[in-house]
Amino acid sequence: MSSPRPDHGLRTPLEGTGHLPWDSRRPIPAPLRLCQTRVKSDWVDYNHHMSESCYLLVFGDSTDAFFRFIGIDENYRQTGGHSFYTVETHLHNLKEVALDEPLDLHLQLLDHDGKRLHLFHSMFLGGSGTLLATAEQMLVHVDMHAGRAATMPSDLLARVAAIRAAHQPLGLPVQAGSRIGIRRTPV
Repeated sequence: MSSPRPDHGLRTPLEGTGHLPWDSRRPIPAPLRLCQTRVKSDWVDYNHHMSESCYLLVFGDSTDAFFRFIGIDENYRQTGGHSFYTVETHLHNLKEVALDEPLDLHLQLLDHDGKRLHLFHSMFLGGSGTLLATAEQMLVHVDMHAGRAATMPSDLLARVAAIRAAHQPLGLPVQAGSRIGIRRTPV
């Protein structure tokens, strides 16, 4: 089901495309591979590789594909007044990637509760399997009218729980849960 394009500036590639119906009998891939793209010319910076902000842009598009996978689209936001907001993101830029190179995004649901999702994205160079970058995100389900966290509806929570069960055997990625800081050798 497609809805009209909203009146705002930044748009994700899937905006207005709706979502497919959830089929509880369908196997859930672990990890999910919902987003593939190529490095666009306006993502390339003065160092001749993808700019750091564009890594986050691509991971955001992967999150949007995940939302559509679990049934969240424009209609969900407009009708119910709910959405997910990102409250924390940790990026690891591991390798450079250049213009027009293919990107393959994997998404793993690390954890969830009634109001939060803990996602982990991995960006690979398409075809080679080289890990380029990772993003770890914490998102909160929000009542947009009240401006605060809200419990997910039971049908959405059931879909999220099914994905978490399918992804649990994957274990924790190496970069997950890391902190930033300068490591010093004791003197």
